[in-house]
Amino acid sequence: MHAVSPVEPLTLKILVAGGFGVGKTTLVSAVSEIRPLRTEERLSEPGVGVDDTGGVEGKSTTTVAMDFGRITLREDLVLYLFGTPGQDRFWFLWDELAQGSLGAVVLADTRRLADCFAAIDYFERRAIPFVVAVNCFDGADRHPVVTVRTALDLDPGVPVLLCDARDRESVKDVLVGVVEHAMSLARERRRSLSAGA
Repeated sequence: MHAVSPVEPLTLKILVAGGFGVGKTTLVSAVSEIRPLRTEERLSEPGVGVDDTGGVEGKSTTTVAMDFGRITLREDLVLYLFGTPGQDRFWFLWDELAQGSLGAVVLADTRRLADCFAAIDYFERRAIPFVVAVNCFDGADRHPVVTVRTALDLDPGVPVLLCDARDRESVKDVLVGVVEHAMSLARERRRSLSAGA
């Protein structure tokens, strides 16, 4: 009798991006099955006037390189999560982090919605599939998905999801949404290519 060799899982890379203080580190930590790698540093005096803490006055640390986590969605499917730093001065890292990614989550805070424009522009310019996940903070106004979509001027095909970055099941739903969106876009591209052949 032959021993059945274990299935080598498919590993996919997902980026988690968005503005400063939107909850990227929290999202990665909520869902990671390993102890997440964090590169957080305390906010310091030189950052005053550079880092806009309006709306997130209680924030005392910031990601300076990336957050890293892992989640197994199925026995044959593992996601590696890379949280990007939110401030512009660290954006040079995004190109490295984006290489080989299947897609991205742009985490949005309705109190500071304009902070996610840079991430949306980044993924649109590079044709990286992404979803917008509105992090429903305690005490923040709740807005209908259509209002958020209009405010962000998103293409109709970009999914907008509501989530709680602290809740594992909510975050899993967002990650499944990214994978499904990326797969749907890949199928559309294949159909277009075969129709044009």
